[in-house]
Amino acid sequence: MPSINFIGGEKGGVGKSVLARVLAQCFIDKGRAFTGFDTDRSHTSFARFYSDFASPVVVDTYEGLDLVAAVYEEEPAEGPPPNVIVDLAAQTAAPLARWVKDSDLVSLMASMGVTVNFWHVADAGRDSVDLLDRLVVTYGAGPNYIVVKNLGRGSDFSQLEESAALKKAVALGGHVTTLPQLHEASMRKIDRQNASFWAAVHSKEGDDALGMLERQRVKTWLKNCYSTFDALPLG
Repeated sequence: MPSINFIGGEKGGVGKSVLARVLAQCFIDKGRAFTGFDTDRSHTSFARFYSDFASPVVVDTYEGLDLVAAVYEEEPAEGPPPNVIVDLAAQTAAPLARWVKDSDLVSLMASMGVTVNFWHVADAGRDSVDLLDRLVVTYGAGPNYIVVKNLGRGSDFSQLEESAALKKAVALGGHVTTLPQLHEASMRKIDRQNASFWAAVHSKEGDDALGMLERQRVKTWLKNCYSTFDALPLG
């Protein structure tokens, strides 16, 4: 069963694009077809790092968002239908919710055998808790909620763990997972290369090339990220 994965969190700087990139690399490494969409017009990092798989899309028009679901309009020439990854920019919750509800997207995708996942990438602050509550209230039962504690954006997630918002998400069948922290200097080098994680761990040339142990740490980090995805409904 393929999945549409909306990578959100509503706040800027919580790590949405990093998660989208890790999920993309996971699909690539596991041989799972996917199509990506980048809604952030300010830096389009997802489309930049994974340009062979992802393209920009305008989130505040129905015509733009329709492209996401249009992936499933035709049967693939071979193999199963692809998964979809949508890297949501900050403050896109309102136009996305209107489109999802007016299109009855969750029911439509369910009738086509496609799982809809709303990923909520959280830092350790109170805002992430409040925004999770808003997400669950907006969509209720139907989609899957995947709450991600980004260890690169904090270590004390007690506010989230003890919150009514998380209890609501879990009561609706939601999943809680973590995004391990990658050493900051290595992430900066990868970003300066405009490289996919695969390219970064296989490149030894250039000023921003990772050293041998840095490459090994990135490989280990990816392996740990993938292991957290194993229990999730990713298709």
